[in-house]
Amino acid sequence: MSEKNRDGKSNARRRLAAEREKQKSADKRRRALIVGVSVVGVLGLAAVIGVIAANAGKDKGSKNAGPVVAPSGAQGKDSLAIPVGEEGAKSTLTIWEDFRCPACQSFETRYRSTLHELTDAGKLRVEYHLVRLIDGNMGGTGSLHSANAAACAQDAGKFREYHDVLYANQPPETDDAFADNGKLIDLAGKVKGLDTPAFRSCVNDGTHNSWVDRSQQAFASGNFGGTPTVLFGGKNIYQDQSMTPEKLKEMVETADRG
Repeated sequence: MSEKNRDGKSNARRRLAAEREKQKSADKRRRALIVGVSVVGVLGLAAVIGVIAANAGKDKGSKNAGPVVAPSGAQGKDSLAIPVGEEGAKSTLTIWEDFRCPACQSFETRYRSTLHELTDAGKLRVEYHLVRLIDGNMGGTGSLHSANAAACAQDAGKFREYHDVLYANQPPETDDAFADNGKLIDLAGKVKGLDTPAFRSCVNDGTHNSWVDRSQQAFASGNFGGTPTVLFGGKNIYQDQSMTPEKLKEMVETADRG
């Protein structure tokens, strides 16, 4: 073989090796690009999922609910408590409740007559905190709208009566019937003197929606766990399996006697 031919074949092999190295480098860059895009895609998806999770249960309609307007006579921190009963009562019962909550209805049904008797006698003061827990768990706005309507009833001096009407007419937990302001206004007809233009405007305008949202935030911050939360002397008596209306009445009357 001539020297010239040997040089030609050697040069060809070098060019072929160089082309293979270039191809390997290109393949490596392509794989790196694919991995990078995949990582970005996964991170982007995770961010989207995080946003969705963070907003789960939030009511789009309450984002622009306006300024916080506490109902007339509301007391306590941030004016979140609606009081029923005399201020000088020696015992106070604090109730966190949701008008869509079946357990809240069960508690109210069982204890209502006892609470009425004790508050009317000036022996007990009940402080109601209205929340919208079920809206977050089940979706909808029935908790928010019914709580706002109850706050509107408080403005009219008819809270306790309307409060009891709402529980007496509570829809199934999965039925967001209380989201309908028209239904809430119709129920106001069961309370003498409540269905007025002022009440209707308060309900339809969502006057106290932001106040309800703030109450919900306070409930979440308190780590109470669920509704109803019924506090007597700092203890959640709803979790006490031995508690009965009769036992609560005895506790209140003992405190009243001093």
